[in-house]
Amino acid sequence: MASRPNLILVYEPEAACRTRLAEEGFPPERVVEISSYLAQSTDIAADFAAISAACERRGIDFLPVELDDAAQALAGRDPASTLVWTLTDGIAYFRGSAAPALARLHGLKTFGSDDTLFALCQDKFRSGAVLAALGMPVPAAGLARAGEWIVPPPNSATGYFVKPNRLGAKIGIWADSRCDSRDEALAISRRISEHFRDDAIVQPYVAGRNVRASFLAVDPAADGRALGVALVDSGGDFQTMSDSMALYGETGDAAQAAGSRVEPMLEPLVRRQPGADAKIRRIGAMLMGSLGLRDVFSADFRVEADDTVHLLEFEVCPGLPCFDFRGYCRRQWDLSLAEAMAEAAARRLCGAEPQPTLAMQTGV
Repeated sequence: MASRPNLILVYEPEAACRTRLAEEGFPPERVVEISSYLAQSTDIAADFAAISAACERRGIDFLPVELDDAAQALAGRDPASTLVWTLTDGIAYFRGSAAPALARLHGLKTFGSDDTLFALCQDKFRSGAVLAALGMPVPAAGLARAGEWIVPPPNSATGYFVKPNRLGAKIGIWADSRCDSRDEALAISRRISEHFRDDAIVQPYVAGRNVRASFLAVDPAADGRALGVALVDSGGDFQTMSDSMALYGETGDAAQAAGSRVEPMLEPLVRRQPGADAKIRRIGAMLMGSLGLRDVFSADFRVEADDTVHLLEFEVCPGLPCFDFRGYCRRQWDLSLAEAMAEAAARRLCGAEPQPTLAMQTGV
């Protein structure tokens, strides 16, 4: 008798990460900062009941599993009826990239990109090299380790942007992440090494507005046309770590309670710059066709006034409970996050006919 179809969502909690980082000798302030990158694992817990109910309506069981319990939870599962969706990635501070590898070990179907991309996306220098080799418009990059160049960056008349190489997907950490000279960039790399024990990627600063491209294949046949491309206006040139912490997870909850949480404004890019929107959609299709991104992902861009587009990075585990991804699910699929996740899983597991929505009916 076949097992009932089940969706297993694997996530790494902030608390588990904090415990491990403290044991590795990181000071308390750094522990809080680093673990904040796992805020979506905290935020999505509030959606578990809704996801479970949406799955139940489609004849699927929903099981959220903490990463430390994943090996046991996946063992012995029926490959024909199990779908594993990994919420967090990581190869340095976080360990979520182990989940799709565990699923592959047990022959289980996964929702999301190949597990090799879980590692690649978290090493910005290496991922940038791969993207450049594929002809993507990525800024050239140097790599510094504690104040010493491993690979010097190219000369830049616009200054430099400096960020940790393997820590999450932030565009910047501090307000001075943008600097004018190589010497200043090396000084920031020393701070990154002291704070986070990481190398620093150093790129020529690129002007423009921040754009987020989001993708969820609710329909398995969805292609680059289902990409959601939105301007993200946070009131500043780039988002810092403190900005991000005020939006998500436990720190974000405290900011919301204090009335200091302000979500960035979102606007479809096509309304302002249809030419840049078309370019990003073509890049999205290339990322899917050449790099192998699939099912669920996001990418960050800078777009200049003349429609010049710069691809900064891609993520295989976008922040599902974040305001921008929820907005994408509503705009593109006319579904809540919970309904979108359940529908995507049902159509992979059961080949179910999609429940009709306005977006599906009209092609919006």
